[in-house]
Amino acid sequence: MHYLNIKKDEDRLSVVSEIAGFLQAGKVAVLPTDTIYGLSCLADDLTAISKIYKLKYRQPNKPLIILVSSLSMARRYVRMTASQADMAAKFWEDSRRPTTLIFFDRGKLSFLSGSLALRLPKSSLLIKIIKKIGRPIVSTSLNISGQEEIKDLSQINKFWPDTDCQPDLIVNSGRSRAIKPSRLIDLRGQKPVVLRK
Repeated sequence: MHYLNIKKDEDRLSVVSEIAGFLQAGKVAVLPTDTIYGLSCLADDLTAISKIYKLKYRQPNKPLIILVSSLSMARRYVRMTASQADMAAKFWEDSRRPTTLIFFDRGKLSFLSGSLALRLPKSSLLIKIIKKIGRPIVSTSLNISGQEEIKDLSQINKFWPDTDCQPDLIVNSGRSRAIKPSRLIDLRGQKPVVLRK
């Protein structure tokens, strides 16, 4: 594993370029997010996505969240009416609470079928990374499925002692400040449905 220690909310160009380079090379990274630490890779890299499922011992039928850098990027990957776009803008741009929204997808990400959960993060670091790459990334909580999230990255070797199956990059910005994942809202129907507060 390669370690990169940064300050909280650090988003210098050199840091962004280094992280983007790892992801573009097909690597899996542990990244600080706008909620809790997460495992990430390119959203169109099936090999890296398979590694995330393996690391988490996660069932392949359980979807991953997609992070985008803008509303316009989101609209390239999901079907979104004008009113849904207005709601997404309100949830993402006007609300302080990190919010994941579910839409019907456009079939551009082959590991998905039917729907897609995506979020425009509050983190400037994540937005700059995604813009640098030009494609969305996946994000899922840093844990073994069904277990508590890992907030202290110094403990990460205890969870993945096998050097052949570990995240490739650890970006450490200190202990996670968030205590819970993002709010989850389904926008596929006539009205928004809150699935997780």
